[in-house]
Amino acid sequence: MVLRSIPIAIASASLFGCGKSTPASPDADVPAPASTSAAEPARAADPGSPVFGPDLDPPEAQQARADLVRRIERGGAPWDDSGPWDPRALDAVRRTPRHLFMPGASVRLAYGDYPNPIGHGQTISQPTVVAIMTDALDLTGAERVLEIGTGSGYQAAVLSLAAREVYSIEIVEELGNAAKKRLAELGYKNVYVRVGDGYKGWPEKAPFDRILLTAAPPEIPGALIEQLREGGILVGPVGEETAVQRLVRWTKRGGELVKEDLGAVRFVPMVREPKSP
Repeated sequence: MVLRSIPIAIASASLFGCGKSTPASPDADVPAPASTSAAEPARAADPGSPVFGPDLDPPEAQQARADLVRRIERGGAPWDDSGPWDPRALDAVRRTPRHLFMPGASVRLAYGDYPNPIGHGQTISQPTVVAIMTDALDLTGAERVLEIGTGSGYQAAVLSLAAREVYSIEIVEELGNAAKKRLAELGYKNVYVRVGDGYKGWPEKAPFDRILLTAAPPEIPGALIEQLREGGILVGPVGEETAVQRLVRWTKRGGELVKEDLGAVRFVPMVREPKSP
């Protein structure tokens, strides 16, 4: 399988939120409470999903988001011989207000199909890449998902609309705490964020039905394989930072990972906590 061509290269090295900043000590996980916004809802939502009033999600942002998703869909299937887009994945991107994960950004900037800086040498993910990786997870809405690399929280927010629960780990303390606060304030009640080492996973919440890596390890960490449920799917880039990386989807069968290669990519490396001297 080969990834479709996209306008801004998926190979952007600072595309996702696990970067080279100094790791921090793990923080307690905190579930996101309901939104405190008193605005009238702009659209009906599924029970438990956030609802945004026009003060947070104005009509021009909603229109820009709908146009973005149409452009993504018109670009063709996510990768060669993948079949059509999963409507659940596209709907989740359509419903997630990317501009709220980019404070101070204009609507035009927020809904351009390219990554944008979020500080600490990192970026918020390109919408097409978010859609591709969400599609590859083959979500039905019943899954518990582990995400490695929270970044701004945007990918976790998208996943929360297509899965039952999302557990997200960020190694950069400032990014993790900011994403946790943002997701809580916006009302993503089924997203849980902690600061910690993604190589260790989240064992006390395992097993997971799906695991998504938003940064590239040299090889899949054994802890994540152990925490993936039998029959579960793991999607992510793998390879050294200086070499060609592959975006791969694995399915766990009989305790082993069955591999599907989705194409060549380049992601930031998946950083881990340094070992104690």
